[in-house]
Amino acid sequence: MVKVAITGCIGSGKSYVCRLLARRGISVYDCDAAAKRLMRTEQSLREALQQLVGADVYRGTELQKPVLARFLLAGEANKQAVNDVVHPAVARDFEQSGCNWLESAILFDARFYLRTHFDYIVCVTAPLEVRISRVMERDGISRAKTLEWISSQLPQEQVAARSNYIIVNDGVQRLEPQIDALLSELRTADAAR
Repeated sequence: MVKVAITGCIGSGKSYVCRLLARRGISVYDCDAAAKRLMRTEQSLREALQQLVGADVYRGTELQKPVLARFLLAGEANKQAVNDVVHPAVARDFEQSGCNWLESAILFDARFYLRTHFDYIVCVTAPLEVRISRVMERDGISRAKTLEWISSQLPQEQVAARSNYIIVNDGVQRLEPQIDALLSELRTADAAR
């Protein structure tokens, strides 16, 4: 079975694409949910984050998201340092999960693709204004804060250029035929192995 990573920038609709895949019986490992779970349950990870970010990043075992967010948005070096602490644990967890599909918004930013081999990398794209609107509505944050998060990630064009397959989630093109075409291509690739 081929290993597939689904990526795309914030607000592109990766999670929606993954829900459509789930309806087809495909289980997709959610890196974001796994990272949150591991940051809560793995003591060594909590200790490493406290050492890196500061003791106030946790209250007991509860991650203080605003503290972590301020640290992440303070600079690229901070973001990479957190990724280097968290994502090796996420990669190990993924490898042990038995899943062949993975969803990660920061596949390239976190260098996750270097920790795990993927046969296909699928990028979900959407126009900037669509992404801004989705994130503002989903997270209840301002346009300025949304743009701050968007600018903290690799540009969508770079993510798409490094991917094998593009799914356009612009609200105009239908997703179902694009997913069907992807699955057909993956079946062909798997049969050729």
